[in-house]
Amino acid sequence: MAKLYSKTTSQINLNPKKETLKFLLDYSKALHIVNCNNEKFKISIN
Repeated sequence: MAKLYSKTTSQINLNPKKETLKFLLDYSKALHIVNCNNEKFKISIN
């Protein structure tokens, strides 16, 4: 773990799986934020 934290972000190779990217994109498409009377409601449509 210490070796991981000593590297800068440009030295770490980030190679996410296609399934991870698909999950995050699908989640962001399903998430809606509604503003109503100075309040924010987060709605996740599944």
